[in-house]
Amino acid sequence: MAAPQQQKLKVHGPVAVTANRLTDGVVVWRTPDHGWSVDLNDAAVVTTAPEAIALLAAAQQSDIEAVGAYVAPVLLDDGHVLPGNLRERIRVAGPTFELPR
Repeated sequence: MAAPQQQKLKVHGPVAVTANRLTDGVVVWRTPDHGWSVDLNDAAVVTTAPEAIALLAAAQQSDIEAVGAYVAPVLLDDGHVLPGNLRERIRVAGPTFELPR
């Protein structure tokens, strides 16, 4: 099996790079200034495979801050960035059930 960075990345619309913050596991998004943000609206959004590959490669080099980086689909709606699939909607909104306290 090929490593993720060796697999062919297909981009069909806007995407962003997401990961989990190393210190607490919170979902983070790669920003245009090569940082991480918990706000999806701060994410660097790209629309081509070469842009996504470059963004992902830079994010993976930053694995001391965030781990498990991957390219995720997003939607653009009137200047806002929204999750592009069910998995990302759950990651942004949190668990689909109430956690015990």
